[in-house]
Amino acid sequence: MNDDENALAVGDYCQSPLTLNKSDRRQSPRGPDRRSGINAAKENEARNLVRDKLLKTREHKTQLRETIASSREQVVDAAEALYAEVDEHMAVLQEANSKLVIATITATQLAEKLEIAKAELEVAKNLAEKANLAKSDFLSSMSHELRTPLNAILGFAQLLESGSPTPTDSQIKKLNHITKAGWYLLELINQILELAVIESGKLSVQQETLSLQEILWECQVMIGPQLLEKNIALQIAPFDTNLTVIADKTRLKQVIYNFLSNAIKYNKNNGSIDVLCALNNSGKISISVKDSGIGLSKEKLDQLFQPFNRLGQEKGLNQGTGIGLMISKQLVELMGGTIGVKSTEGIGTEFWIEFDCANALEMSNVIPNTLQSTSQNKLINIYKTLLYVEDNPANLMLVENIIIDSCPNIKMLTASEGNMGIELAQLHRPDVILLDINLPGLSGFEVLQLLKNNPLTANIPVVAISANAMPHDRERAMIAGFSNYLTKPIKINEFLDELDVILKQ
Repeated sequence: MNDDENALAVGDYCQSPLTLNKSDRRQSPRGPDRRSGINAAKENEARNLVRDKLLKTREHKTQLRETIASSREQVVDAAEALYAEVDEHMAVLQEANSKLVIATITATQLAEKLEIAKAELEVAKNLAEKANLAKSDFLSSMSHELRTPLNAILGFAQLLESGSPTPTDSQIKKLNHITKAGWYLLELINQILELAVIESGKLSVQQETLSLQEILWECQVMIGPQLLEKNIALQIAPFDTNLTVIADKTRLKQVIYNFLSNAIKYNKNNGSIDVLCALNNSGKISISVKDSGIGLSKEKLDQLFQPFNRLGQEKGLNQGTGIGLMISKQLVELMGGTIGVKSTEGIGTEFWIEFDCANALEMSNVIPNTLQSTSQNKLINIYKTLLYVEDNPANLMLVENIIIDSCPNIKMLTASEGNMGIELAQLHRPDVILLDINLPGLSGFEVLQLLKNNPLTANIPVVAISANAMPHDRERAMIAGFSNYLTKPIKINEFLDELDVILKQ
């Protein structure tokens, strides 16, 4: 029932026949009639109470309706606010999703570019490896081609110097020019080859514990002729002769020799060289070579280790390539050491290197002052047979002349190609075989393998003698089973020393 219906019901109830007016009361009788009037009053009072309750109920419903309406409005406002917030979040999500899509596309594009870059890098790497291999092959081939004629030039020049009859003074001067130029050319070839090997990352060093005393003594012996020629005084300051250093022996000697050679080359007349060795506070051995030469400016010091940079000495009297110091620097770093230099114009230059110190060795405190050569007593009263397999006639003639002049008791057999060499080896069973690597037909490695596989020749020592001078050439030869590996051009004394050792075994 709604509010209008309630009002109508209350009105009807109030206007019912039970309602008494004043006239009715005046005419009501006493007694029973009066009781009826009292009942009527009570009924009227009851109706009034009912009406009040109905009115209160209506008011309560009205308030409730207003409350509901107000709550509805609040719910609608909250819903609208929520919808607005949802819309805002949806907009943010849509924007983020758009950015994510863009980022995904960008990432995909970058991934594709990365794959392309990887493929291009792999192609470039393969090309670089092929180019590096081609360069190594080219250098090895050029080394062989240059060393082969140098072997004849220097070999016969050495024979003429020590031959009979003794050359005249004029001939000796000319021979000196030939040998000096030849060995310098060989040095250039060696330096260029070594630089190429270092740059390719294929150079390996053999770290070992070395006596510093022995290293310096050997370097002093090697540099001796240059000191005498330029009248330079070399002073090695006293040091603990038990000091040992961890390095590659050949490479360490090469670095120190380079320092000493430069100290002589760029020194003044009647100058001096001081070598200092000491154990520093950091537990490393320091070796320094200081000259009394022209010194270097700060600008030239900054360019010192650049390849083929002679710092303005290109037109000077001193020969050089400008790569010796660069090679020395890389060798020192390969051995785990450090290198440095300091110089003052007009006063001199000091190069120094540092290496880890090893445990002290028990050695004599006296540095020997003479070099004993095994070539002084070569092959006396020893009758042996030597087979030389070589396709180059000049090289064959050179070794034949060396044997005739220095080893008259050795019978020498020669072969110009591999198969002939194998037949002679099986027939004569020589005491030693000298074998060239680059032979027509069978290579030196193939000849060696056939000799090792034959019981008749398996135990004959075979020495490789080749113009291939790359480090990997020697490594490959030693792995294949050669007793030793000699490079052309040969130094006669070293060649005879090696021959003496093998034939006396």
